Amino acid sequence: MKRCRLTNIDTPAHFYDELARQLELPAHFGRNLDALWDALTGDVEGPLEIVWEDCETASAKLGADYAKLAGLLKEVAAERTDLTLEFLPAAKHSR
Repeated sequence: MKRCRLTNIDTPAHFYDELARQLELPAHFGRNLDALWDALTGDVEGPLEIVWEDCETASAKLGADYAKLAGLLKEVAAERTDLTLEFLPAAKHSR
């Protein structure tokens, strides 16, 4: 199973860089929504797990881009039966 943990994502470029690195996306990956769809639905073999940690902070930092990126990931998860997708809030620190 391929796993991707997205943490401290503060720019769309950082999001694309992490996915490309962790999922070993092909060199021709174009770092845009269309290219991401193509890569995740055609180039990456499953099973696949993507976990976006501290998604609330990412949403605040990325604004409208977060909605687009998260929306595309949800669409891919609906398309692929072998993709698990999780959006996690910030971890609570124990005392």
